[in-house]
Amino acid sequence: MPASAKKAFALRLDPALYAAIERIAAAELRSANAEIEILLREALARRGVGVKTTEAPKRGRPPKEES
Repeated sequence: MPASAKKAFALRLDPALYAAIERIAAAELRSANAEIEILLREALARRGVGVKTTEAPKRGRPPKEES
């Protein structure tokens, strides 16, 4: 199973737009990628489109089984 179940794709942005996103992301202590995802979710919510958040893959060791 891949480390990330997120869809990767190329996105071309105007450099000024990307710079603005980077500034917002830095102020929120997020990556630009995470900030873009949040902005897209907010825009979809304003349009009445609900997007469920998928469950993140579990990290770390699985719990020990009692024997």
